[in-house]
Amino acid sequence: MMMGGNGMDKRPEDFDLSRLSGRNRRLLYEWKHLEEMLSTRNDISYEVIKCNSQGLPVGYTVAYHIRSIQSVEQIELLDVPGISNAPVWGTLFYMGIYIPENYPCVDAPAEYRFLTHDSEGNPIPHPWHPNIRYFGEFKGRVCLNIPDTYASLAWGVDRVSAYLRYDLYHAVQEPPYPEDPKVARWVIRQGEPNKWIYFDQ
Repeated sequence: MMMGGNGMDKRPEDFDLSRLSGRNRRLLYEWKHLEEMLSTRNDISYEVIKCNSQGLPVGYTVAYHIRSIQSVEQIELLDVPGISNAPVWGTLFYMGIYIPENYPCVDAPAEYRFLTHDSEGNPIPHPWHPNIRYFGEFKGRVCLNIPDTYASLAWGVDRVSAYLRYDLYHAVQEPPYPEDPKVARWVIRQGEPNKWIYFDQ
């Protein structure tokens, strides 16, 4: 784990649980759980990028060192009949986790979104997956189909790693609908028939 360079140098064990409010206890729980889960993995790392006034994380960047699809060869011809569009692979993807003020209320879930541009505004690869928005205004947005309000951040980070490996995906146009319909069509029409992707890949 790495902390951001803006004075955020505390660790989970530096906090006294008995002195924290309910929300801050939840933030500390999330941080500890994320730290524990990722301490056993070499394919995912994280950095705290924003803390609240008490020093607890409300923003993270997660780095996935996982081979996954980042685009297709002829993206401009994506839906043209008869055009074969093989996947283009990448090995590093960055996702932001943003925790709103009212988290963990049911109407204020954590937001998971892949970075699509670097700090200077240059495009960077983001995943090509039917449950991650690839095109349009909301590109990078992740749909986790969270089972309840209390799913942990660590659960979400692990679930996204399964997305990147295509161990999990939902591409058919039925509930819970795919986040990106264009990518979902490619999965059904080309990815699966050509065996470029498959479950438990």
